[in-house]
Amino acid sequence: QVQPVEFGGGLVQAGGSLRLSCAASGRTFSNYAMGWFRQAPGKEREFVAVISGSGESAYYADSVKGRFTISRDNAKNTVYLQMNILKPEDTAVYTCAASPREYYRISTYQNPRLYNYWGQGTQVTVSS
Repeated sequence: QVQPVEFGGGLVQAGGSLRLSCAASGRTFSNYAMGWFRQAPGKEREFVAVISGSGESAYYADSVKGRFTISRDNAKNTVYLQMNILKPEDTAVYTCAASPREYYRISTYQNPRLYNYWGQGTQVTVSS
């Protein structure tokens, strides 16, 4: 079992960068695929990115591909989301989640129902 906690949200101007961190308790962190989701006011939760337990595979939503990078440090039980060239439409609460399930195709992890453990979220606001 892991309990994710997010750090690093804030206010940034359009075109700027921000790095989110997600620290997770538990001794088996590398057994979990870690995903980032976001939810803007009045909108449904949206998949952002996922990284496999080993860190060898990652998958991104089309809306962030080429701008965001997900990575992890299993020695520190932490996953990161580097966000570059931020746009006002990236404004949302960003939440980290852990999935203990194993799937051959990493794109499968777009489904939030596959995640057992969720953080509280951190607000990211991008001003125009």
